[in-house]
Formats: sequence, structure tokens, C-alpha cells
Amino acid sequence: MSIDIAWMAWTWQTGIFFVLLAATLTVMTILAVRYPETERIGILRIPTTRGDRLFISLLTAAFIHLIFLGFLGAEPMFSLPLGEDGLAVSRLWLATLLSLLNATAIFKWV
Repeated sequence: MSIDIAWMAWTWQTGIFFVLLAATLTVMTILAVRYPETERIGILRIPTTRGDRLFISLLTAAFIHLIFLGFLGAEPMFSLPLGEDGLAVSRLWLATLLSLLNATAIFKWV
């Protein structure tokens, strides 16, 4: 039996995304076992756990990327002189940096 996944965009960037997602879940599982979590109340004034904060940060990261795509597009900002044709740096890298800052704030204050 063969599984056809040709319709998916399996690029190296997609691979990195899933590796980092698996690494995040692995680290969070290890933290949950070694340091049992207690709910804490942050600026949302509701008790949240690490898992809640991860879900909130992933959800907001998705919205940040969709907003960037909708308003700015994914055109390259500039090109780095790497390889034969150079490496184009997309505006989505700004969305990624903003998402990382957002996740840091969520894990610290929510």
C-alpha cells in the first residue's frame, strides 16, 4: 500500500517547522515530568499551564503569519549572496521574528 502525499508542500522549510515543533513538544514533556507545573494567573486573569500558553502562542503565530501574508505578501525583501542564485529573504521572516517575540511574552506574562 502506497501513501500519496505529493499534494503537500514538503520543502526543507516545512521539515524544519515539524522538527522544531516536535522538539518543542519534547522539551515541554520533559519539563512537565521533571518540574510538575502549577497553574499560574497572568495578565489574562485566568489560570494557565505551559500547554495553554503553547497553544495561545501557536494560535497567535498563525494569525500573525496570515496577517503578514494578507497585507504584505511573501515577496522577498532582499537577497543574500549565497549559492548560485542567492538566497531571497522573505517578509515572512519578519512575521516569524514577531511570532517568537510574541511567544516569549506569552510564556512570561500570560
